[in-house]
Amino acid sequence: MTTTDLRTIPDFLDRNASQFADAPAYREKEFGIWQEWTWSDAKTEIEEMALGLIELGIEIGEHVAVIGRNRPQLYMAMVSAQCAGAIPVPLYADAVGEEIAYVLGHCSAKFVIAGDQEQVDKVIEVRDRIEGLRHVVYLDGRGLRKYDHSAMSSLADMRARGAKGDREELARRRAQQTGATTCVMLYTSGTTGKPKGVVLSHDNIVKTSLASAEFDGLRQTDEVLAYLPMAWVGDFIFSIGQAMVTGFCVNCPESENTIMQDLREIGPTYYFAPPRVFETQLTNVMIRMEDAGAFKKKMFNRAMAHAKTVGPKLLDGEEVPFWDRLKYRLNELLVFGPLKNTLGLSRVRVGYTAGEAIGPELFDFYRSIGINLKQLYGQTEASVFITQQKDDEVRADTVGTPTPGVELKIAESGEVFYRSPGTFQEYYQNPESTASTKDAEGWVATGDAGFIEPDTGHLRIIDRAKDVGKMADGALFAPKFVENKLKFFPEIYEAVVFGNGRERCVAFVNIDLTAVGNWAERNNIAYASYQELAQHPRVIEIIKGHVEQVNRSVAEDEMLAGCQIHRFLVLHKQLDADDDEMTRTQKVKRRTIEAKYSDLIDGLYGGADEVYTETEVTYEDGRKGKIRATVKMIDAKVAPAHAKVLEAAE
Repeated sequence: MTTTDLRTIPDFLDRNASQFADAPAYREKEFGIWQEWTWSDAKTEIEEMALGLIELGIEIGEHVAVIGRNRPQLYMAMVSAQCAGAIPVPLYADAVGEEIAYVLGHCSAKFVIAGDQEQVDKVIEVRDRIEGLRHVVYLDGRGLRKYDHSAMSSLADMRARGAKGDREELARRRAQQTGATTCVMLYTSGTTGKPKGVVLSHDNIVKTSLASAEFDGLRQTDEVLAYLPMAWVGDFIFSIGQAMVTGFCVNCPESENTIMQDLREIGPTYYFAPPRVFETQLTNVMIRMEDAGAFKKKMFNRAMAHAKTVGPKLLDGEEVPFWDRLKYRLNELLVFGPLKNTLGLSRVRVGYTAGEAIGPELFDFYRSIGINLKQLYGQTEASVFITQQKDDEVRADTVGTPTPGVELKIAESGEVFYRSPGTFQEYYQNPESTASTKDAEGWVATGDAGFIEPDTGHLRIIDRAKDVGKMADGALFAPKFVENKLKFFPEIYEAVVFGNGRERCVAFVNIDLTAVGNWAERNNIAYASYQELAQHPRVIEIIKGHVEQVNRSVAEDEMLAGCQIHRFLVLHKQLDADDDEMTRTQKVKRRTIEAKYSDLIDGLYGGADEVYTETEVTYEDGRKGKIRATVKMIDAKVAPAHAKVLEAAE
């Protein structure tokens, strides 16, 4: 059977169990030991789960919600739902009760497969509001012995029941499936409203996975670490779509707290992380270097200065003088090799980042030490891939060229449109949004503003189309461009820039508690809370220096020189998804923040030196409370426009 004969994810499961029977399909670290499932093992478990679901009464086309941390059994549970003719709907593990209630109610979930007691408790909390929810299946039974099991069972019990199930019925359901059959439903992050259920077919997932895997030469011997939320489309493509079509191994960490250690032990060859993860990794490196001795600091700084000029050229296969190449290899032995090993990236052959733009300095850092980090551009509605960067065409300022099979066009408004085999079928029970996003010819509006370079065909994304605006003088306003530059600094965790329709830009800054806390400890600065540290004069002075450095960089950009920050403040709390300030994928809800902190924005524009504010927060146990603070407003020096900018203005 050739690849072209395989139409669904279960079809590829059969192929893998036949061709790669003894090769590892999944690994999970539990109690400090890596457990392994071969493809043959995986097929057996998945079929028993599917039969168990059928025995419990699942019908073709019904939705099965899956919630928990990344675990092989939960990935297999999603495939088992597909085998049984049902539709898996993964949820975010850190979602609170209201968010879970919305998704379960919206998709009319009939079954929930939960990872542990914490997730079961969330479902029980909202169960009375979910019409038609029939059964809850749990993986880890610790703490659940005394629960009411009349409509609840363990995954092990479901498998045992399935082992004696009706295999002819399973075969009948499998035979009905085609490429057009729904493969999964994934919910959008909901930056502008309620999340929408994106319906993706097997054709969408399979064709996109095959094209993107071929693009980067992914193979059966590759290894990935599955640590990103299972509800996110990227994790579904990497850990199910591409894993199934290539047969590579998906490794699951023991817990959130052991990810870095597990990353080092596995040494993935194919690695994806959003910019936030790369920022955190770099922050940790810089903290360690601050604590290092003078000799190590000097060696690191000199090695990095050389790497920035040589490393990217070596990755791109360009000519590099012999002595520069030799010096780089020596630095690799003494500095870069140990550094990559510490990061867990020693074996990375293909690395990607996406989700939002990555700061060029951050991007260049990883490429300079020999990590083949590239950018891709995608979204849930596209089954991830819209554009990718070829190995010899990697740049920090673009997101590459269209993935094979994808077409691009730019509307007169500057909005990016695409058409591809991965284009979603519909928004579930939302024909109005479907029609406004995807036209009759299959062109999908991304909501992002950008342009295609005529000489290279590379796509450049400016910002979210709804966030791009004009300053009062008509200059272009693109906040994400400035925010990404700010977030390169280890001390800055998040930034939000305002200025649309205004004469000047202002910004909110969140400090990185790990980086700034480490600095405070080294400088014998005592603090009792995030709020106190954020408002410390020396911390504000550090942030001011970073803001003014970014202003000098922004001043050199012909289009965006008007986006320099005139005033800023350091927020008294971290922006948090539980407070509805960010999505579960850590995207800022700009409109929510504008409304919630309007008093602080008014203070920045009104010239106040400080503003007293009260902010409602949500604690870990779900209780609400208020924190009170007096936030300082800081002026920042604006740089003169670069000569090219002035010439363009004239």
